[in-house]
Amino acid sequence: MNTDLIISNLLNPPVLFFLLGSLAVLVKSDLELPAPIPKVLSLYLLLALGFKGGAALRENNDGLALPALSAALLMALAVPLYAFPILRRRMNLPDAAAVAATYGSVSAVTFVTATAFLQRLGEPQSGYMTAALALMESPAIVVGVLFARLGQRNGDDIWGRFAALLHEAVFNGSVLLLVGSLAIGYVVGGAGGESLKPFTEALFPGLLSLFLLDMGLVVGRRLGDLRRMGAFPIAFAFGMPLFNAILSVGIARLIGLPVGDALLFVVLCASASYIAVPAAMRQALPQANPALYVTMALALTFPFNVVIGIPLYLSVISALW
Repeated sequence: MNTDLIISNLLNPPVLFFLLGSLAVLVKSDLELPAPIPKVLSLYLLLALGFKGGAALRENNDGLALPALSAALLMALAVPLYAFPILRRRMNLPDAAAVAATYGSVSAVTFVTATAFLQRLGEPQSGYMTAALALMESPAIVVGVLFARLGQRNGDDIWGRFAALLHEAVFNGSVLLLVGSLAIGYVVGGAGGESLKPFTEALFPGLLSLFLLDMGLVVGRRLGDLRRMGAFPIAFAFGMPLFNAILSVGIARLIGLPVGDALLFVVLCASASYIAVPAAMRQALPQANPALYVTMALALTFPFNVVIGIPLYLSVISALW
């Protein structure tokens, strides 16, 4: 592995602010962002990411969009299918279904961090990868709930909540804002979006740094939950992303994705959701334990990908390409 990439990533300001947030919790600092600010930052990142992706998609569609989006949908469906039997051997049915959905869905913040990493390296990326992010948010949620329903033999009415689940999975705020911003960016194109560049580009690194500072605080507070999880969930939280990354590197090579797009595809496949899935699971599988699946995704998989995974995946891709 190229250690220069790890050093470059560690010296990336957003990553350093993420580590600062985690450190603040460890030293029991009173540092915090007031409650409305993280939500505003999250909305900004989704809007900026979607708008830039839509504009780039209109300006440069090299014919790889359809294969890339098809592969993204395939992975979003496949990951919970092979993750669930592994999890079911060591977890109860609702927890196994929720964790499978968590690792089949994606982390938008990890994706945003990877795009910033590529921009810092001067590596080009295509707008259709933002569309892949939107496409991969929801399928695993539906598959996870279906696994829970098919495995139950009691009268719990998951089918009765299925319409509400589909609405939450497809039209939740983050997905709607991302897809809507992508569509607006595509409609106006690069020239039409010039007036928004100071907002979507100049402010992006600073606001991402502030958001990751808050994410570091959140992760630091979750570290205490690890003692109650046991060895298997911890091993899964690291092992499943690595397995998904290996599989997705092969798929990206087969499709012929360029280096930047290949990294974003691998990051999507190797990430885990800690926003969209918990919101849907609270409604569809309230008996699943959020302290388990949220902690696995947020306190283990997310920091691993942000600090080590992104440069590791790029190093492998660069060597193979």
